[in-house]
Order: sequence, then structure tokens, then C-alpha cells
Amino acid sequence: VVPLQGCWSPGEPRALFALPSARGPLPAPRWPIECEVIKETIKHIEWVPPKAEPFCQPTDHQWLPVAEEQGTVVYQLSPVPSGSCFTRARAGGAPGPLSSAAVNLEGSQDNTLLFESRFESGNLQKAVKVGPYEYVLTLRPDLYTAKHTQWFYFRVQNTRKDTIYCFTIANLAKPKSLYGEGMCPLLYSQQDAQSHGIGWRRVGTNIRYYQGNEPAAFHLSWSTRFPHDGDTCYFAHSYPYTYSDLQRYLQAVAGDPVRSRYCAVRALCRSLAGNTVYMLTITGPPGAAAKRAVVLSARVHPGESVGSWAMQGFLDFILSAAPDAQLLRRLFVFKVVPMLNPDGVVVGNSRCSLAGRDPNRAYRTGSRGSFPAVWHLRAVVERLLAEREVVLYCDFHGHSRKNNVFMYGCNGGRDGSGTRLRERVFPLMLSKNAPDKFSFPSCKFKVQKSKEGTGRVVMWRMGIANSYTIEVAFGGSTLGGRNSHFTVEDLKSLGYHLCDTLLDFCDPNPAKFQQCLVEVDALLRQRLGSGGSWSDVPTSELESSTSGSDSSVSDGSL
Repeated sequence: VVPLQGCWSPGEPRALFALPSARGPLPAPRWPIECEVIKETIKHIEWVPPKAEPFCQPTDHQWLPVAEEQGTVVYQLSPVPSGSCFTRARAGGAPGPLSSAAVNLEGSQDNTLLFESRFESGNLQKAVKVGPYEYVLTLRPDLYTAKHTQWFYFRVQNTRKDTIYCFTIANLAKPKSLYGEGMCPLLYSQQDAQSHGIGWRRVGTNIRYYQGNEPAAFHLSWSTRFPHDGDTCYFAHSYPYTYSDLQRYLQAVAGDPVRSRYCAVRALCRSLAGNTVYMLTITGPPGAAAKRAVVLSARVHPGESVGSWAMQGFLDFILSAAPDAQLLRRLFVFKVVPMLNPDGVVVGNSRCSLAGRDPNRAYRTGSRGSFPAVWHLRAVVERLLAEREVVLYCDFHGHSRKNNVFMYGCNGGRDGSGTRLRERVFPLMLSKNAPDKFSFPSCKFKVQKSKEGTGRVVMWRMGIANSYTIEVAFGGSTLGGRNSHFTVEDLKSLGYHLCDTLLDFCDPNPAKFQQCLVEVDALLRQRLGSGGSWSDVPTSELESSTSGSDSSVSDGSL
């Protein structure tokens, strides 16, 4: 059992960090002792649909679920009190036998769905059957909080083929969602995966996102059919990417005699629960002495799994034998933290760590004991900046209210020098390299007071001029005539496009950079409706009044 402590001392043996070896079992995720965990290993196949999955038509369908008080509870977990706090953890979660969370079937004719979510990243708290094929669902809030319900991931068994089922999640936190603009939930059928090689796909009709009876509770309703009788199926908000998925990936890298030569997998620190926070150092010959650095991170918000898929796409490319990947390894030292908040990912949180707070507000003042990964990443960057230029910091996120991919940056030119607008060049280049996914007009560069504790702003204030959050929609793209959901392949391609853009951005020939700077200048003149100089316009007026961030419901700076 690991006490509430997230750092290592020089005298502590490194073996405690359980780095993934090329062979042997992976270290089991550590859970808070309040969490029950089933023994099964949940794994899903990767699959790309043969054709695009278009957004559905948003519906004004007025179907309202029967009040759950009139139904039967068919699945319920004991809630973790919101006023409590994390104390200790162990592999496998709560000791002792599992409780009976789901009802027992009363024979083969009983059509009740059997729900389960006591696995990595699962977070269903309760299911109430309110009709023969109708269920009202309650999500578990982030542990040790009473809020932040957005991510969902759960399993159903005992399905009936070709029957229309209706589901309503009754306690979502955000007033607006891409479900109101045609986004569909994801379904995974185990029978289809095993028999036909089909993985996650978008499903649902009569999808509706609306306010419930309580002011702070929003509902998501959808209808769907299951493809098989007696199947095991999963629903999710976005393509799951668990801590074990990451460990399997890193184990493959560590066991590859080629990739492991230029990718060192190390422990940045341990999380509060004792899970290893991994850091990768990627570079190639010659030595690192004169190289500039690039720092990338993902999954500070555990419910934003799209960030992990984009990060895996980056790692797939930068560790490949492609000529551009080799060139990037010759030019740069990459410091990569692919999962900053493994505890949150393990327990199925949306935003918080086991500290019960948003770690992406802790970069400025968060303590080493409460936010170990954030504290140690900042320390790594401080050391890097003392020895070399850091040309780029990018933190991968997901966005629930705007489609496409875009970036949030920080206004440059604070000293009145000629650096103004330069922070907009990298996002503009990325939009040219991924025109069917990346929206430059959606990018924002205003530094709001409420965002002072974020990684993006703190790294910028430390001296990284090109410091960004890359926001990836949970939905998909409305660009290039697409109007369709992102696939896993789309998400992974963002990692490649980031690499491609880094080469353009750092090209010794400044022509591309200067061309984009001129274009940014022209776009701003157009926005301000001024043919003359805008250089006297205050930075604050170059942006709309809000940053458009998906983090508006977070706690303030720590």
C-alpha cells in the first residue's frame, strides 16, 4: 500500500517504478482502495470504418424518460463520498470479494441488460430500468468531487438483436455538447470484433442533449439496436485509451531493438496511487549537445482520450524509419509524457486527479505532493531551458463543444518587439498540412486570468514562446466537405502532421515562415477591418472576449 506521496527520493530503488520490460507481465494498475475492480482484462481491437461516419441530424425529439423513481435499479455501485479524499491504493483495488452490483436474471426470458463498469476507465454509477428496453443511467462523478461528469464508458450483456433500446444519461455537467450538433456515441460489439474484425463504431438515432429538471444536470438520450443476441457490448463517449493500453505500447517500444536505441523510457515520477508516470526521451545521432528541444504531453484530463490517440500517432511516426522522422531525431531532443494523469485514467475520471482537482490548473502553484506529474514535468522543462532552447511545447487535449482540431496559444511580443504574431505561425502551418481537420479560425491566443495555472501559460511564462494546447474535437471534422466523425486513424494522423509542421516551422530557409507571417498579418487586418497598421491595437482586442476553452467548468487556479 502506497501512502499519499508522489515523488521519489534519490535513495529509493528505481525498481519500484515498474518500468515496462520487453518480456513478462505488465505492472497492474493501482486503484484507490474504495474502488472494486473485476478481474477480466478488457482489450479492444483497432478498426477503421470502410466509409466515413457522418454526423447524425440533431433531433428535437421530445421523448423524455420515465422518472427513475418509477423504475427498477438494475446496477448500482456504492458511491465514494464527495467530501472524502484519497488515502491509499493497491493493485486490483478494494480487497475481498466483489459485491453484486448488477441484478440476477430470472431465467432465459428475462431481457434485462446486465451493466458493468468496474474496469479501467469505466465510470457508470447506476442504471435504472424504466421500461422493457429503456434505461436511465447515472455516471460516477470524478473521485472525491461531486462534479465533472462527461466521459462515459461501460459494458452491457444479455442483449437482444433488432430490438430498439433507449438510454438516457441523466447527470452530465456541461450546458453545451457536440451531441447537440450531430455527434453520436460509440458502440463496440465483442461478437463483431471476434467474428468480423469490426471495432468501435458510431451508433444512435433520436440523439438529444438537453437540460434536465435540475439546473446543473444535462441529459443525453439516444436509441440504438444491438447487432447480436447474447452479445457483450460497450458504450463510450470517445475511443477508450487506458493506462494498460499505454503500458502495452511502451513495452513493445522497449522490446524493439531498433526503436529502443533512440527512445529511452523512464519514470518521471509516481502518481498519488503509485502508478508510474512515464517520460520518453527521443533523439538520434549525433549526441544531444547542440540540439533544440520539443516537449509534448497528453492526458492531463483523463476523459480526453482523443489526446492519447493523437499522441500515439506522433510516437508511431517519430519512432519510425521514415526519412523525415530520422531528420527530426537528428535535429531535436523530444521529451514526451504521454499520460500525465494515469490515476484519473484508471478510475474513469473526466478532469481531475486523485487530489480531486484539475491538474491543468496546478502548473503555477501546485505542490509536489499533490500534483507530482505536473510538478516534475515543470522541473524537467526548467532544466531543459537552462541548457538549450525549447522550440515547442504542446499539450494534447479533447474538446466537447467545438468540432475540428485547433490550438490555443499565448500572445507574443510582450516587450513590444517584432515577435508579435509569431505564435500564430505554427498553427497556421498545421492548418495547411491538415486542411480537412485543422481549423485556424478556431485558434485563440488570449491569455485569460483563469488560465494562468495551465501548462500552456506557465510554460510560455517560463520562456517557451511557442507554447500550445492542441484541442481535438470528440466529434469530427466539418472541413473540406467532410461533416463526419473522426476515426482512430484520423486522430493518429494528427501526430504525423505535427511532425511535418515542425520541419516546416524550423526550416533553415525562412521563406515558409515569412510567408505565413504575412498571411497571419493579412488575416488580422481583415478581421479588424483596417487597411492600415494594427500594431497599436492592444493584444486583448485581437481576440474575442472568451478563449473558447473547454475548461470553463474547472476549478480556478491553485
